[in-house]
Amino acid sequence: MGIFSKLKASLRDDWCGSCRTQMDETVRQLYMLPMTVGHYCPHKDAEYYKRSLRRVARRAEIPPGIYACEGIVYRCPECGHRVVKLLIYLPVRDRKKYEDAYLFEHGELDDLIFRQDAGM
Repeated sequence: MGIFSKLKASLRDDWCGSCRTQMDETVRQLYMLPMTVGHYCPHKDAEYYKRSLRRVARRAEIPPGIYACEGIVYRCPECGHRVVKLLIYLPVRDRKKYEDAYLFEHGELDDLIFRQDAGM
């Protein structure tokens, strides 16, 4: 079980690398990213997302041609470690055209994800 669970944890974003346990999804939030069709530029810096992402309540609030970003927070039930995954996509009709996915494992986006609803 040791080798298999280590391999599984390294390949899955929702598995804790330390405990080798599946993490629980605790938060899922939708954001609007100020980029339009044809002008997508990847960013790996958490500071960019903290400055640029705007929280929205539902998909209908994102204008056509603007990118969306789903923020998903996973938490390990064993050790409490948190991971934030950003899924960046262009909403096209009822589908999602994925561009990038980023994983932030050291609390870089806690300010964005856990800030009060006053900024909505």
